[in-house]
Amino acid sequence: MDTNSPDTATATLLSVQNLTMRFGGLTAIDDLSLDVPAGSITGIIGPNGAGKTTLFNCLTGFYKPTTGSLRLDHPTHGEMRLEALPSHRVARDAQVVRTFQNIRLFPKMTVLENLIVAQHNVLQRASRFSIAGLFSLPGYRQAEKEAIERAATWLQRLRLEHLADHAAGELPYGIQRRIEIARALCVDPVLLCLDEPAAGLNPRESAELNALLLYLCRELGIAILLIEHDMSVVMNVSDHIGVISYGRKIAEGTPEQVKNDPQVIKAYLGEDDEDAENSGNAVTEGAAA
Repeated sequence: MDTNSPDTATATLLSVQNLTMRFGGLTAIDDLSLDVPAGSITGIIGPNGAGKTTLFNCLTGFYKPTTGSLRLDHPTHGEMRLEALPSHRVARDAQVVRTFQNIRLFPKMTVLENLIVAQHNVLQRASRFSIAGLFSLPGYRQAEKEAIERAATWLQRLRLEHLADHAAGELPYGIQRRIEIARALCVDPVLLCLDEPAAGLNPRESAELNALLLYLCRELGIAILLIEHDMSVVMNVSDHIGVISYGRKIAEGTPEQVKNDPQVIKAYLGEDDEDAENSGNAVTEGAAA
């Protein structure tokens, strides 16, 4: 995909329109509208409890929104309404995949096996309810071969191939974060949703994550939607940022526009409006606290 073409630069991949998510009397997301451009990295930031992870859960089918729509302009299938899809079809058909705040690898499986398991939807169809798999029929053997090749390709692209036969749970935390992203990539995502991928990383690992995200977007054309508290990641890689507070969008724009927005500064630091205009840099330096 050519991420520098005019069409890609201006097209909207995902349109969140008037999204509301209520849990009984609690409104976690309140009439939220947000666009995610194709071929770009969009950051979602906000104080703890702002509704960021709830937004991801709605996008990926874990929650069904109370009201509103999630319209994906899929490059192959055209417009898809994510809120109308069962959760397993959001990843399988819409190719919207996510990682989680807490690492969810299978620790006793090898790195390669973790990436193969991520392709279970394809392998399950090829197994014909396990019959083809049990008897190792040609169709299943071909699907299995392609799953291994895809996993090996992503391990190579993310410089993890030398760890393919290591147990995932025995590897350093930063490497496990990278493996989790590689596993998500095995389903060829149209939109990759990363929930705090820099959590627990040291400064060197955060810098490596920045380089990886830019590679995935700029070189491979994968659109990324990113929730992150580490402002050194968000501000350095995002093309576009949306800010949520108490479930509502309070700002949207470029990193420079967002970090100097008085409402953003007030949401993070609790300052009066007249003090906010002098505190833009504090957002980038202190928001992760």
